[in-house]
Amino acid sequence: MENINQTNSLAIFEGQNIRRLWHNDEWYFSIIDIVAVLTDSSIPKRYWSDLKIKLKEEGFEPYDKIVHLKLEAPDGKLRETDCVNTKSLFRIIQSIPSKKAEPFKQWLAKVGYERIQEIENPELAQDRAKEYYELKGYPKDWIDKRLRGIAIRQELTEEWKNRGIEEKRDYAILTNEISKATFGVPIKEHKQIKGLNPKFKNQNLRDHIDPVRYCVSGILSNGGELI
Repeated sequence: MENINQTNSLAIFEGQNIRRLWHNDEWYFSIIDIVAVLTDSSIPKRYWSDLKIKLKEEGFEPYDKIVHLKLEAPDGKLRETDCVNTKSLFRIIQSIPSKKAEPFKQWLAKVGYERIQEIENPELAQDRAKEYYELKGYPKDWIDKRLRGIAIRQELTEEWKNRGIEEKRDYAILTNEISKATFGVPIKEHKQIKGLNPKFKNQNLRDHIDPVRYCVSGILSNGGELI
């Protein structure tokens, strides 16, 4: 997909609108809209009905993944619509026999292959992260410090885990305390200062902090020891 904006309820693919809604801290997409774009079906609802049967025969239970969300229909009214998150959407696309769906399938195969490579050689993951940041236009100094900060954070969370921290809520509390100690404000307030929308939890505060200050926060969070 392209031209996806988190402040918009629509994603654009090949000039056509894909309805979506932020739900449970992630985007959920209208399956009917995806089917209409990838299949050119004149009756996408019927196509989706048949596809659900096919998915079940393949061992994928779509009813366990579908969430009924109210999206704006062509007549302007809100109507319940079958929606899925990105992960389930990609799985559904794999079962659509369409030339338009093939690029998605090829991309998923590539991502899966790269993930296996990274498991065998973890250094590849860091190399690819560096490459992605370069493609986004970040300067070399920023990238180096960002990757260093990620390593610090990973070692910190591993230490927390070794000390018995398991619940995500506990990780969030500890991270928030580090933010207050380092910057004088909790994470939620810090995001507001940086102009980030608190609705979207995948907006990473670390990407909007001066890299030196970010690394300092990582050092402080490890008891003042530079790792």
